[in-house]
Amino acid sequence: MSWASLSQAERDAAYNNSAAVPSSAALVRARNEASAGFRAEHARQLDLPYAGKERTMWDFYPASVSAAPCFIFIHGGYWQMNRREDFAIFAAPFLSAGWSAALPGYSLAPEASLSQIVAELRTSLDWFAANARSHGIAARRVILSGWSAGGHLAALLLDHPVVSAGLAISGVYELGPIRDTYLNAKLNLTDDEIAQLSPLRLPVIQKPLAIAYGELELAALVNDSRALHQKRAAAGAAGRLLPIEAADHFTVLHELQAPSGKLVQAATELLPASENSI
Repeated sequence: MSWASLSQAERDAAYNNSAAVPSSAALVRARNEASAGFRAEHARQLDLPYAGKERTMWDFYPASVSAAPCFIFIHGGYWQMNRREDFAIFAAPFLSAGWSAALPGYSLAPEASLSQIVAELRTSLDWFAANARSHGIAARRVILSGWSAGGHLAALLLDHPVVSAGLAISGVYELGPIRDTYLNAKLNLTDDEIAQLSPLRLPVIQKPLAIAYGELELAALVNDSRALHQKRAAAGAAGRLLPIEAADHFTVLHELQAPSGKLVQAATELLPASENSI
């Protein structure tokens, strides 16, 4: 069926990840609890402000050696929900591997437009480049990742000079349909934002970008992931497409929670073997 032929309820359902996964509330609760425990055990470099707003802070988890690679993770929530603190657990496998990890926060819609969110995160990466070393993290060999809305933001920010490569997980890469759903009540997307902030409408960034999704995810997200990989492959850009078998929008992150996880391995493989360790 074409998008134009769908009812409002069908359009809303096409992007409603929580409704599509009956166990989503329990999965989110487990993730948040695990993150709270991890954050409490690694409280030395948290809540570092990069701008003057409530959410514009970094959480740093430095490796024992400052020259180690760094995994940066941008949280999801359709640009209007969640917070960096609830995703801290995804730093754990990288610390175990000898990497550093870091999570930036950002303002949420409707308090901030999507343009403002993207600008904030660019500022966060500027701040990281200028200040990370003083907090025990080298601002080089950086893998930028994100899930859901964070996957979209990671794909957009791949061009930042501090970023070596990216891992986009379960992202939305074409914003046009979002304006036709319940999500736009807070986002209020403009024509310019759709044109300028949809990775599928923008020139390909010639840095490695692995694109992952769960095979049980909503069709809209699966199709966006496949389309972005196809666009990048046609332009000769590096990075593999990584469908995660039997995973939905929430369980896909289980592969980012253990050192043997497929997403952890995909992230570490984005750096050449000579640069992958300390």
